[in-house]
Amino acid sequence: MTALTRYARLESTGLWRPDPEAQRRDVIVSFGDATLVLSDVQGRPLTHWSLPAIERLNPGETPPLYGPDPDGLESLEVEDSDMVQALETIRRTVARARPRPYRLRLLGVAASVALVGALGVFWLPNALISQSLSAVPAVKRTEIGAKLLGHIQRLTGPSCRSPAGVEALAKLGARVFGPDAGGQIVVLPTQAFDALYLPGGIIAVSRALVEEHEDPAVVAGHVLATAAQVQQRDPLEAVLRDAGLRATFRLYTTGDVPTAALVQPAERLLAAPPPPPPAEVLVPLFAAAEIATSPYAYARDETGEETLELIEADPMAGRQPPLILSDADWIGLQGICGP
Repeated sequence: MTALTRYARLESTGLWRPDPEAQRRDVIVSFGDATLVLSDVQGRPLTHWSLPAIERLNPGETPPLYGPDPDGLESLEVEDSDMVQALETIRRTVARARPRPYRLRLLGVAASVALVGALGVFWLPNALISQSLSAVPAVKRTEIGAKLLGHIQRLTGPSCRSPAGVEALAKLGARVFGPDAGGQIVVLPTQAFDALYLPGGIIAVSRALVEEHEDPAVVAGHVLATAAQVQQRDPLEAVLRDAGLRATFRLYTTGDVPTAALVQPAERLLAAPPPPPPAEVLVPLFAAAEIATSPYAYARDETGEETLELIEADPMAGRQPPLILSDADWIGLQGICGP
């Protein structure tokens, strides 16, 4: 976007509070690719906010306070006038760029419902979801994923962010998906799941997964297998089905999903994570990433009986795979939820 290009090199200081109970800390604020990047004073990234998700938490008050969701789970105080002007300009630009209702589209949907009649009860939800999925841009998927993550964090607690752990997560993502893959990996303080894939390429990993295993290949395998779910089913589809027809209709016509409509999808996703893809899907992906399937397979089933295909087809069997994380980075990742 033109506004983002204009401010690409702008940086300022700010006061960041990761959650309402935490102390504020000094951060460096800068712009990334469709994100606002908050880094510590040494330049190490602490978190990324999707630009379309950023909201002004205290309109009309000074100093301005911003957050990635209206509930203020995280907040950023900025006093630099140039940065404030940049944030407000980009927020206005994003607001103008969001899709608006189109009368013709509404008439088309209404005519379809009238034509199908009673069968529309069964036809409309699937058709509307299908049309919505094909029309949602990547930036909107990231915004929905960020909102969904916010609801999940209300149940699990805020994501863990020790500086060494955050740096190790970035290295893990680059090792598994490549240095330019994008997306985001976060660690949540929970044992309720191993890993979740959210719209927009956000992967949530449990604290138990990084703390209870000695081999980083286990975490890398879960991250890769979780991302592979997108080959089986669009993660946004499940979210829309749980959110309901009204929320899906609003996304289709206005390009937005009410934050409250994502509460139930977040709860269901946390209670029943999708199953991993079959071995025939996973093995080629592990081979391409040069990651052994055996550590991941035994982590899923200690006996190996239920994951025998992954063990027998391990693409790294008899080979030394490239290093996933150095010992120092692995220790940093395992301590990401520490004090």
